[in-house]
Amino acid sequence: MRVLQLIDSLHPGGAERVAVNIANALASSIEKSYLCVTREEGLLKESLNPQIHYLFLDKNKTIDVKAIKVFSAFVKFQKIDIIHAHSTSFFLATIIKVLNKNVKIVWHDHYGNSEFLRKRSYKMLKKCSRSFSIIYSVNKELEDWARLKLSCKTVAYLPNFAVLNKVEGKTKLKGIENKRIIHLANLRDQKDHFTLLRGFSEVVKLFPDWTLHCVGKDFKDAYSHSIRQEIKALQLENNVFIYGSKFDISNILSQTNIAVLSSKSEGLPIALLEYGFSCLPVVVTNVGECGKVILGGKLGALISSNDSVLLAKAITNYIKNPELAKEKAVAFKAHVFSMYSSKAVIGSLISNYNIILEAK
Repeated sequence: MRVLQLIDSLHPGGAERVAVNIANALASSIEKSYLCVTREEGLLKESLNPQIHYLFLDKNKTIDVKAIKVFSAFVKFQKIDIIHAHSTSFFLATIIKVLNKNVKIVWHDHYGNSEFLRKRSYKMLKKCSRSFSIIYSVNKELEDWARLKLSCKTVAYLPNFAVLNKVEGKTKLKGIENKRIIHLANLRDQKDHFTLLRGFSEVVKLFPDWTLHCVGKDFKDAYSHSIRQEIKALQLENNVFIYGSKFDISNILSQTNIAVLSSKSEGLPIALLEYGFSCLPVVVTNVGECGKVILGGKLGALISSNDSVLLAKAITNYIKNPELAKEKAVAFKAHVFSMYSSKAVIGSLISNYNIILEAK
């Protein structure tokens, strides 16, 4: 079996991490595992298993004839059986299937705004979905939406899984040891840094030595600028630090004590699973699969989105009760290893791949 993961970039993000994780995990389990990046390379390229057969198309427009020809020739020459397309790469995958009719398409829906599905544009996706053998959704809302709106007969839920690559640690977090909070999220409106900052400003009033560390891609846009303005307005310049994209996530998480996600909307965030692998007590908003992952709040603090008061209380509770924080973290780590590890997911994925290939 030869399976290719198709993704638009390798900048650190949820869908991108999943594509790389699947490609790496498949490398030792099937004949050949491939990964094709369509538009932009990024930090995640460093985490690719050397066994992965890699292709970068450098595609710069929706219909890039040169990129299509190169990719089609690659698929034919390598005798690819399945293209596992992630997020918006479904369109290119569909074109390649027209040119290579024996290729099967798996589409993986990582849509992060699952709380706002009514606003989602999907006309082209619906047309392309007729060519999909299966749709994988990262949460129940997306699964139900795909069954209702798209034209693929087989839709299934596939949980994300995390892998913390043990790379040489280069990033040194600021602040005082054992008094650091991590927020692992790209600087996008969906991640709601403003609620986080307002909540953290209340924490600092009680615990002025604690610091917040925001790690994730900085797009240098209006949202990014507004975050920095808010930090100044709340007088948090000595307590909040923005690092941008980083590759040594395991190293970064090992330096932190509490992990937070303040999102307005999510699918199934890889960051939350990485928090679990790192044995961190978590505070997360009740969006997407977050509540399910921490068992409705049994394995972490589950709060409403856009509520800085509850967020501050949850963080403060962990700081005041370190034994409770440790207990939650240990239980959460065990749960993540059991339900959201590579071993737990890849076996099911390969079984479905085989079913797809056996179908006429």
